[in-house]
Amino acid sequence: MPSRTDVYKYVWRLPLILWQGLFFVVPLLLMVAMSFWLVRNYRMTPDFIFDNWERMLTRGYVWNAYEVTFLRATVAAALASLIAFPASFALAFRVSETTRRWAIFFLIVPFFTSYLVRVYAWQVLLAESGPINAVLGFAGLGPFTMLNSGFGAMVGYMTLVLPLVVILQTFSLAAIDKNLIEAAANLGAGAAQRLFNVIIPAAKVGLILGAVFAFILSFGDFVSPFYLGGSKPPTLSILIIDTTKSGQQWPRAAVVAVMMIVTLFVVAFAAVGAAYGRRNG
Repeated sequence: MPSRTDVYKYVWRLPLILWQGLFFVVPLLLMVAMSFWLVRNYRMTPDFIFDNWERMLTRGYVWNAYEVTFLRATVAAALASLIAFPASFALAFRVSETTRRWAIFFLIVPFFTSYLVRVYAWQVLLAESGPINAVLGFAGLGPFTMLNSGFGAMVGYMTLVLPLVVILQTFSLAAIDKNLIEAAANLGAGAAQRLFNVIIPAAKVGLILGAVFAFILSFGDFVSPFYLGGSKPPTLSILIIDTTKSGQQWPRAAVVAVMMIVTLFVVAFAAVGAAYGRRNG
């Protein structure tokens, strides 16, 4: 029979299990089931047909949207990680504990406002007659088309993910045992050697998790590619909206959503394996 400790352990886990079951597993199963339903006279009818999957998986525009979405999310994750690392390194090793706490606070502040509001602000800044092009005009440059482009969408992705990546990297770097870095320096390791042979391997988990969070948020984002990217070319999130507007084809939109979820699961598990696999081995 299970001990009292085991009973308490499972009781404390029960709220999390119920929450995940009601708000993640059940909706996910419903969406998978919906992908096999049929639309008749603009109304969904429960069924079990593969027409929706065949139609969506054999259309070139679906795979083009998938390629654009995956590529942009990958670039956003890599770019955010590279931009965040110098700031995270400085916060972890070059400033005091008090300064680091205030910096983390100010990195959290953007999440107090709506992401949509911040994207609308970028619409003004990136417009051809906006302040950025006006400043570049004084230098004899531009005007550049930054809005309704891939560049505009990438700016929106950075607005969404960059503060989070800096926070995750900072926590990971600050947790490194400073004795390891000092020992490497005493053994004659230069700055570059300490960085690539000691610091980055020791902070690998946080760096990978920051990148994968950036990928997940960018991959599923609708606001930036729509309002800053101009929906050209469309991403999978925009394709879902267009599909539901076309004859109320929710089952076909469910197919695209399942494709996105499967992709995110694969990327997430691969990232967790890369972050923890060798350490466990």
